[in-house]
Amino acid sequence: MKKVLMGNHAASWGAKLSRVQMIAAYPITPQTHIVEELSEMCGDGRLNAKFLKVESEHSAMASVIASETTGVRSFTASSSNGLALMHELLHWAAGARLPIVMVNVNRALAPGWNIWADQGDSLAQRDTGWIQIYVEDNQEVLDSIIQGYRIAEQVNLPVMVCYDAFFLSHTYEPVDIPDQELVDSWLPPFEPAHFLDPDNPSAFYGLIMPDNYMEMRYRLQQAHETAKTVIPDVGRSFGNHFGRSYDLVESLYCDDAETILITSSSATSPARLVIEKLRKTGRKIGLLKMRVFRPFPAEVVRTILGSGKKAIVIDRNCSWGKGGIFADEIKGAIANLPDAPQVHSYIAGLGGRGITPALIEDIIKQADSSPTPLPASVWMGLKPFN
Repeated sequence: MKKVLMGNHAASWGAKLSRVQMIAAYPITPQTHIVEELSEMCGDGRLNAKFLKVESEHSAMASVIASETTGVRSFTASSSNGLALMHELLHWAAGARLPIVMVNVNRALAPGWNIWADQGDSLAQRDTGWIQIYVEDNQEVLDSIIQGYRIAEQVNLPVMVCYDAFFLSHTYEPVDIPDQELVDSWLPPFEPAHFLDPDNPSAFYGLIMPDNYMEMRYRLQQAHETAKTVIPDVGRSFGNHFGRSYDLVESLYCDDAETILITSSSATSPARLVIEKLRKTGRKIGLLKMRVFRPFPAEVVRTILGSGKKAIVIDRNCSWGKGGIFADEIKGAIANLPDAPQVHSYIAGLGGRGITPALIEDIIKQADSSPTPLPASVWMGLKPFN
């Protein structure tokens, strides 16, 4: 069936259709609607799950770690400073190889206090060991959560599905909601190989000595390398089953492009309009949508960018003292290419400021007028200040 859903309710439906069995709920703007809707689903019997109300985001992650350790498919959601409060336990979840799926509604970190879109909260967690998926629209929100469980439970890694505050979380779009039976035929019940079982006692979360710790972490890295293959496989299988395919990235007109614009999340939608407009003028320009950030799809990026092209990256984030985070990762991915593409780095849209087609055209014009990239990320749309 099709329904007009806000992004947050699309996330709730994704969790429901995945038949989650435990939800740890702590509301924080702008993700509150997710757990509110799930509480109603549990309350009226549409979803048979334990709905656990906790006192903090730290407790929410502790709770899903506990439930996943007992072999229960679990879900939670957070945002901004709430996600930052989870930071310690995000490491525990990934290090324990627990296939948790959570939603993070990307919101600016305080101070200043701000409830609007900014990717700094999730990207600050990029080294915790979680798979990170950045989605463009509400349909992709729902689909990515269902895929998230199949990915997570194959590679034993937690998955964070990220989307922009208000641009998606509170915006209503038509969403195709697949039948529960169809989802059940594609996403099997969770059957962990190792879990807390009184009939088969095991030790969990013990002290790891130097003789074993490095190998444990190597296996975590290898799981991410495996995920680079599993994620496209799952995306193709999802497409065969539901009619919508997904991959690590999405490219548009990149085969003959001399310039490639690189975006992520909701900024991709206005970028599509700009690319279509410029293609009609004969401009050889393409669009690369970065969907998966961890594991970083370096091999795919190198293949698409090739050599000698110009890459223009728009980041709704900043690594303070360095610059745009996606741009920096892309520079690292192509550094050893002969005749590596020039990467022009732009920062825009922090704290929920709009990334409009007009702004994107301005960014492309600025990059066109610069024979070589500037040494630092260029901040676009700044207002005069003293």
